[in-house]
Amino acid sequence: MIALIIMVLSLLLDGILTNFTSYMQGDLSLFYPMLTLVALIIIYPFFQKDKKKYLISAFVLGIVYDLCYTNLLIFNGVIFAIMGLLIIFIYKNIPTNFLTIILYTIVVIVSYEVLTSLIFIIVQLEKITLIDILYKIGHSLILNIIYVEVLYLIMKLIPKKYTKLKIN
Repeated sequence: MIALIIMVLSLLLDGILTNFTSYMQGDLSLFYPMLTLVALIIIYPFFQKDKKKYLISAFVLGIVYDLCYTNLLIFNGVIFAIMGLLIIFIYKNIPTNFLTIILYTIVVIVSYEVLTSLIFIIVQLEKITLIDILYKIGHSLILNIIYVEVLYLIMKLIPKKYTKLKIN
């Protein structure tokens, strides 16, 4: 239930914040929200025993994200599922604490941006340069790291019987 609330809240906040922040190169905004993607990092512990359900949830969340924001049907569903696999791998190999959540966020955002840019370049959907990728990554890290840390702290405050996030 908490995982669903986090997913829906992140999806809605993504939409709200994209209305208030500019995301074109050269704009003055320092924030590029990717809160739905970052939510996948926080919700994984709820699915730790059922990875298949987590990957299905990531895929469905990506499809909903596509329908709401990008109009690239199934594209983000597949990308979110791939990011889900990356998150599973990271959680297995790196212990979770306040600082490693920042590392998880950086790795996931960079991986997402590089993967989507490579796909766009391969299918010639959009002309993207390395500067464009670096600009987008740099401007998305600030807001998304703040968001994941706030969610992480909220998860620490929720009683243990409702959360499954292991905090060191």
